[in-house]
Amino acid sequence: MTWGFVTCGPNEALVISGCCYSKPLLVPGGRAFIWPSIQRIQRICLNTMTLIVDSPTVYTSQGVPISVTGIAQVKIQGQNEEMLLAACEQFLGKTEEEIQHIALVTLEGHQRAIMGSMTVEEIYKDRKKFSKQVFEVASSDLVNMGITVVSYTLKDIRDEEGAKGYLKSLGMARTAEVKRDARIGEAEARADAQIKAAIAEEQRMASVFLNDTEIAKAKRDFELKKAAYDVEVQTKNAEAEMAYELQAAKTKQKIKEEQMQILVVERTQQIAVQDQEMQRREKELEAMVRRPAEAEKYKLEKLAEADHNRIILEAQAQAEAVRLKGEAEAFAIEAKAKAEAEQMAKKADAFKEYKEAAMIDMFLDVLPKIAAEVAAPISQTKKITMVSTGSGEIGAAKLTGEVLDIVNKVPQLVKSLTGVDIAKNIHAV
Repeated sequence: MTWGFVTCGPNEALVISGCCYSKPLLVPGGRAFIWPSIQRIQRICLNTMTLIVDSPTVYTSQGVPISVTGIAQVKIQGQNEEMLLAACEQFLGKTEEEIQHIALVTLEGHQRAIMGSMTVEEIYKDRKKFSKQVFEVASSDLVNMGITVVSYTLKDIRDEEGAKGYLKSLGMARTAEVKRDARIGEAEARADAQIKAAIAEEQRMASVFLNDTEIAKAKRDFELKKAAYDVEVQTKNAEAEMAYELQAAKTKQKIKEEQMQILVVERTQQIAVQDQEMQRREKELEAMVRRPAEAEKYKLEKLAEADHNRIILEAQAQAEAVRLKGEAEAFAIEAKAKAEAEQMAKKADAFKEYKEAAMIDMFLDVLPKIAAEVAAPISQTKKITMVSTGSGEIGAAKLTGEVLDIVNKVPQLVKSLTGVDIAKNIHAV
């Protein structure tokens, strides 16, 4: 076996002894480290053991032989170190059957001892007391061996040869007692029932008479009270009718006052509504007429002001433009005058030099203008009616001929005014 850890289940305990331990190391349901060569490990069982404790032919304190069988549950206590150490001292190395035998013998001895100290009746009638005494006595003895008595129960009680029928007699006597007590009880119950029935009948009749008396009294009181109530009711009815008429008159008066008050309130509300309507119309007039009129007035004033400023600015601009135009025109007139003067001077010189040729030149310049002036009235005429005699031209040719005739008379007019014969000079040229 090599060194290392050794484990055990929860139903057993490890007992390690040897080097490093002055007393054995107890490990219930766990593991431990051991050195095989210098330490020794043993196991002890912690299972619960069921023991059938049978005690035949035991004489009780009255000398009656009986047999008793009990059931006990015992186990080695592993949670208490002292009890486990005591169990190791007592049972280590023993098998579970040997441990059960030791515990069984101990329990059987205590059971026999308790049986000898009690009567058959005590054991038979009070099994719980017997079981408790056996459990307490056995537990105090087995705990020194490290064994705990988990439970003990009395299973059976039997008669022996010398006392056959003893328990049966106890049962029969008890049965007789029970039957006797039952008959007595039944008779007492029947008598009590009859007595109570008579008392109940008496009480019932008394209750009936009392009830009839009370009914008659109640009826009399009812009639008296009814008569008084009738008088009171009639009085109250008369008072109620008078009070009703008075209350009706008061109610009508109050209704009239309320109606007048309602009319006053309605009139007041109408006045208030009219005032509110006037205020609303005034606000509406102000919103729809005054405010727009004021806005329009303000707008017109601003437009007039803007127009006035615009006129002033335009006038200033026009004045400036007129001034500049005047200066330009003056300069142009001056330049034109100078040019015309020079031209006239040149024309004068030319006239001096050429005379008739110059006049002819002027005539030729003016001739188209004369023709245009002659034709101008005709161009403005919307409708012309022409009458023909059957000879000569008509229509547009006629009008053209008329214009040319007028133009042909111009040289004659010039000759009569200036003495220059333009037609002759033109043909000479």
